[in-house]
Amino acid sequence: YKYKLLKFNATTMAISDDLEKTELQAKLTDEKKTALQKYQDITIGSYSISKLIKYELLVTLIGALPGAIGLVLRKKFYKSLFGRVGRNVIFGKSITIRHPDKIYIGDNVIIDDYAVLDGKGADNNRIIIGDNVMIGRSSVISCKNGNITIGENSNIAMNCFIQSAKEVNIGKNVLFAAYCYVIGGGDHETERTDIPIIAQGQIVKGITIEDNCWIGASVKVLDGVKIGRDSIIGAGAVVTKDIPDYAIAVGVPAKVVKTRS
Repeated sequence: YKYKLLKFNATTMAISDDLEKTELQAKLTDEKKTALQKYQDITIGSYSISKLIKYELLVTLIGALPGAIGLVLRKKFYKSLFGRVGRNVIFGKSITIRHPDKIYIGDNVIIDDYAVLDGKGADNNRIIIGDNVMIGRSSVISCKNGNITIGENSNIAMNCFIQSAKEVNIGKNVLFAAYCYVIGGGDHETERTDIPIIAQGQIVKGITIEDNCWIGASVKVLDGVKIGRDSIIGAGAVVTKDIPDYAIAVGVPAKVVKTRS
């Protein structure tokens, strides 16, 4: 009886250990994969050696190259990495690029130094960046097996973080001040106390920010929220519920204090 109980406990622990990981953790800690395969899972999302060689050559040789020569070489050669790159796209130095096949960039886009474009995921299919978009220095556009769309003429300032585990849709002419966080990774289930939160799964709804909005500095937008068109969110606000069109909302949590219409 004791032997059977020990076997049951060992099996239970094995299952529990596997559950107590995020999808990314599970890939990176899979003992059946080589270190090279894990690296490819993170960077290019493919086990193609030819894609890996091209990626490594371009990122290593010209990725961190400073000055005008770096800008010219990245403009010429980086487009072969992505799903699509339009005309006159500027890539700053030391940009982190992951799963570039899923990233589609319009015309006249500017991506400043140290930005991150991360399209990783097993089931997602795109980051779309519209024409004339600016992505500021050290800002992160990151898929967590979700999709992200940024409409034309939108401007994302420095040190912003936009993450998606389902759908994050940002409209046209949207202005982000610095240090904004669009939390599209969802919420963790927390009802059970017999297992860790990391093992309980997530609820992901998606985020929509409609056209012509202004998102103030250090704003946090939680999952499941829709911000209506032409709205203004005051600096430092935490948006936990939908905001109607033409609203001005401030505070923690954000509340509508005025309407622009």
